[in-house]
Amino acid sequence: MTSVIDILLGGLFHAAVLFLVAAGLQLVFGVQKIVNLACGSFYALGAYFGISCVNWALALGLPPSLFLPVLIGSGILMATVAPPIEALLRTVYRRDESFQLLLTFSLVLMTQDVLRIVWGPTPQHLGTLSMTYGKVAVGSVTIPTYNLLVILASIAIAALLGFFLQRTRFGRILRATAENRDMSAALGVNVKWVYASVFTLGTMLGTVGGALVVPTSAASLDMAVELVVEAFAVVVIGGLGSMRGALAGAVIVGLMRAAAVTVYPELEMLAIYLIVIAVLIARPAGLFGKAAI
Repeated sequence: MTSVIDILLGGLFHAAVLFLVAAGLQLVFGVQKIVNLACGSFYALGAYFGISCVNWALALGLPPSLFLPVLIGSGILMATVAPPIEALLRTVYRRDESFQLLLTFSLVLMTQDVLRIVWGPTPQHLGTLSMTYGKVAVGSVTIPTYNLLVILASIAIAALLGFFLQRTRFGRILRATAENRDMSAALGVNVKWVYASVFTLGTMLGTVGGALVVPTSAASLDMAVELVVEAFAVVVIGGLGSMRGALAGAVIVGLMRAAAVTVYPELEMLAIYLIVIAVLIARPAGLFGKAAI
């Protein structure tokens, strides 16, 4: 029973972070129809910048218990890289998907070099700072309070995203632009501004996700590519462009990964992609995706 709870809680923590990145990926694709491989780069930038901001804040005398707001703020601040990148992506909006993939993947490679130049090749970490908030007992299992806070934060963000997209005026504009951008432009919608806003929001989800994960794991140069692999597994399972799919896919991938690591670590990626293959065979559009007409 203890191992089952460990798997569940560990899987949900990983799913919480993975959902933030996948949600940003889904949002950008849903509105702009860009398959953004650079989502992993934003995740890595958020992680490295989050570590630097926390270290600076602690050096200036900030109490360790306030490191979480600093991490969230650093992720939001790092999203300022989005507008110039979105301006670059405008050149391929109406071109073949292969151009989009090549351009966004080149951003992943360039970001790795930027990380190496700014922070060096050695992995960065925050030590045991996540234990500042202590632990919570769940039955016979203890889990760091920080992990629970991240899970709750991800649930809150999912709820806010749903409300934003379904209940607000700007959310309705986003959905209309996603459905038909030419008609939206004809009706007076500033499509360029909408695209820049959506891309910035999607980037922010990724950078905040990267910042939130670093108290529990090191930031490394390979984390961008590793995250892209898992994020696309989430998208394939949940369905491209679906927020509900991002949530369901993240939970499935997180739990499968946690179970594989606990039972037989060598099967970690194999287990995830067995699920991906099964979904592609049974439902090619994903669990919540819409089949192309």
